[in-house]
Amino acid sequence: MSAPPLRRRLCLAYGAGSIGAGIFSTIPGLLLLFYLTDTLAVPAGLAGLAVVVPKLWDIITDPIVGAWSDRTSTRWGRRRPFLLAGALTLPPCFIALFAAPVGDPMLAFVWVLLAFCAAATAFTLFQIPYAAMPAEITADYHERTTLVAYRMAFLTLGILAAGALAPMLIEAGGGGAAGYLQMSVVLALVTLVAMLVGFFGTRDAPRTQAVAHTLGLRAQIAVALANRGFLGLLLAYALQCVALGGVLATVPYFVRYILAADAGAVTLLFVCLVAPAFVTMPLWTAISRRRGKRFGYVLAALIFAIMSASLIFAGPGPLLLVGVQVGLLGVGFAGLQVFPFAMLPELIDGDARTTGLRREGVFTALWLVGEKAGFAAGAWLLSGVLAATGFVERRAGELVVQPDPALFGIHLSMAIIPAALALLSLPLILHHVEPARSEKSPT
Repeated sequence: MSAPPLRRRLCLAYGAGSIGAGIFSTIPGLLLLFYLTDTLAVPAGLAGLAVVVPKLWDIITDPIVGAWSDRTSTRWGRRRPFLLAGALTLPPCFIALFAAPVGDPMLAFVWVLLAFCAAATAFTLFQIPYAAMPAEITADYHERTTLVAYRMAFLTLGILAAGALAPMLIEAGGGGAAGYLQMSVVLALVTLVAMLVGFFGTRDAPRTQAVAHTLGLRAQIAVALANRGFLGLLLAYALQCVALGGVLATVPYFVRYILAADAGAVTLLFVCLVAPAFVTMPLWTAISRRRGKRFGYVLAALIFAIMSASLIFAGPGPLLLVGVQVGLLGVGFAGLQVFPFAMLPELIDGDARTTGLRREGVFTALWLVGEKAGFAAGAWLLSGVLAATGFVERRAGELVVQPDPALFGIHLSMAIIPAALALLSLPLILHHVEPARSEKSPT
């Protein structure tokens, strides 16, 4: 028998937390590398380290927080205390990230590296327990898809706020270092409010009690990674995150050096990328109900790959055609956000049926390590391409002419590399075996 439908108020409150998550996930991926190379004059190869090292730190902290939340037992539940801690610590760290001293590129690099590590830790406190909650809020196959769709709709709103508002806030603040600092203060306040809504709004959410573990953290991680279904889906999603991270980091370079447009075009392309998700989220949910999650996931990956590859033909001129291409890319992007997170709880349930343990935090932590590492790898890959093709870094206000190989590298990073990565993920998705739709998680 199906579980009772989730209350809309709960779905809305839970989903609202993703606005903050969307902002923090997007801004460093979109602007941090560009901020380092085009405002602080940090060389591209060094700037890439400032983006990727904090994600290596996440590999350590994410599983620790996940297992910690699995074992926690409070009157607020297992996960919610972590939501509050993350909500209160992330905003100041986010502001510090874009408050780097100007003038000495090496000092700026060290500042950004340390601030990003601190912000990543604060984000982990919120995000890992938050993403684990759907597996314990409902056991119903379709209700989980609905809950994740709410989350992804609000995540999309956060991404839209970040991608659309950030360039405008930077320009309104006078550009350069002062503009980035103004942007970070405004969006940090929005992040604080959104995460607190997620915390307070889920106080009445169904929850499961912690089940005593007989395995240590390292053994739990080994068991999770030995789960072939989980590992295959994780690898597919990680490849897609490398593709998404590469696209995200390349956008400012693509706009300035390929499209020869001003910063306003970054806002326009982000609206084109994210806005279709609000229309297509219900469509992807309907496809899931009719054809299954695996079918929808494959379709989303194909749409993303085709439309990404089509950007190889983009160049200076009217932005209408590029906007349409990016809009269709956004349709695939929406599906790539919904389906993996809707499929993850079924894998967690399978582990619970086998072991009798509820280890949502461990599985979710490993999952988000793959996500974060993928996004960081996408930005790091771009930094490597820029360094290898002779990209010329600059301080704010300086004029430079990029060599032709650097322009080709930017184009490659925006179109061909993301498309290839999305196609590489398809065999892993096709190999995934979906559970029977009537199966419910153990209680």
